[in-house]
Amino acid sequence: MKITHTEIYKYTIPMVPFTIATGTMEFAQNLLVRIHTDAGLVGIGECSAFPMIVGETQATCFEMAKDFAKLWKGKAAGDIEMRLNELDLFTAGNFTAKSAFDLALYDLASKKANQPLFRYLGGEKKEIESDLTIGIDTPGKMAAAAVAFKEKGVKMIKVKLGKAVSDDIERIRQIREAIGDDIILRIDANQGWSYEDAAVALTALGRYNIQFCEQPMRKWNDELLPQLCRLSPIPLMADESVFTHHDAERIIRNNACAYINIKFAKSGGIHEAIKINEVAEKNNIACMMGGMLESRVALTAKVHFAMAKNNIKFYDLDTCLLGHLKDPVTGGVSYEGMHLRLGDAPGIGADVDPAYLETLEKVIV
Repeated sequence: MKITHTEIYKYTIPMVPFTIATGTMEFAQNLLVRIHTDAGLVGIGECSAFPMIVGETQATCFEMAKDFAKLWKGKAAGDIEMRLNELDLFTAGNFTAKSAFDLALYDLASKKANQPLFRYLGGEKKEIESDLTIGIDTPGKMAAAAVAFKEKGVKMIKVKLGKAVSDDIERIRQIREAIGDDIILRIDANQGWSYEDAAVALTALGRYNIQFCEQPMRKWNDELLPQLCRLSPIPLMADESVFTHHDAERIIRNNACAYINIKFAKSGGIHEAIKINEVAEKNNIACMMGGMLESRVALTAKVHFAMAKNNIKFYDLDTCLLGHLKDPVTGGVSYEGMHLRLGDAPGIGADVDPAYLETLEKVIV
C-alpha cells in the first residue's frame, strides 16, 4: 500500500475566544491531512496548533506538511515506524505537524485491517466520561459557568488558572462555594505560576478538594517540581513538561509528578503516545488523555487511544466543546452528556464534510 498523494488543508474552525494563562485563542488553528494510497484507502489525520504551548502555528504546520507529504510520496504507508523516523530525521520537534501524519498512518493501518482503531491497538470499548473546562475570566463569571455546567449534569470540571495567585484562589473559592462538594474539580495553571506563587496557591487551594493540578510552572523549572510535589497538598500532573517518553522517564525518575497528561500535539501522535504510556504504566503513574482545540476527527482518535490503554485513567476530551462554532465532521465519536460514544467503523471512523473542505485553503502534494 503505497502513498500516491496527500491533501493538506488549513482546517480553521471559528470559536468563542478561549483564555488560558499564556494567551487567548479566537479560532482553532487546525490542520487536516488526507493521505491517499494505491489501494484506494485514504488516511485521515488532524492536528491542532497551540502556539503558546508547542511553538507551532497553523501556518508552520501547513508548510511542514508540504515537506512531509513530499518525503512520503511513493513510499509504503504500512511501515509506520520507518515513515515517522523519516520525519524525525528531516526535522527536530514540530510534533504537532507530525501528529496529523501519524494519525493518518494509523487510520490507514486499521482500515486495511478492517478494524476500528481501538481494536487495532489491542483495546476494547470502555466507559469514558470527560470533564468540561472553564477558561480564565472573573471569579464571578467562572463560578456562574461552573453552576451552569453542574445543571447540565457535568460531574468533573477543569478550571484554568495561572494568573495572579490571589485572584486564582478567589476563583476556586467562589467556584467550590457555588457548586458544592459533589463535583470533581481539577485545575490547570498552564505554566502560569512561579515556584513561589505555585507554593502559595497550591497550599491555599488544598482545602477545596482538588483532584490534581496540571503544570503549575514553566517547564524550565522542572528541577523544582520534586520539592513542589513534596510541599503541595494537591497531586501534580505534568503536561508541558512531557512531550516525549524521554521527558516522561526524566520526570518520573526525579519524582516530579503524580500523573502525566498525554496529548498527540505534544507527542507527535499515537506512536510516541504509546511509549509515554508504557513508561508511565511501568512506574505506576496514571495518565490523562488531553488535547488542544481539535475537532471531532482527532478527538475520535484520542477516544480510540484511551479505550486501548487501561493506564489512561483521566479524560480531558472536551476540545471541540470549548467554543467551536461549527462542527464539520462526519462520523466519529459522539457525546451523550459528557460520556463519549464510539462506533465500530474501520480506522478512526471520522472525516470532514467535503463542502466544508471546499471553503479551506488547500494544497495537494
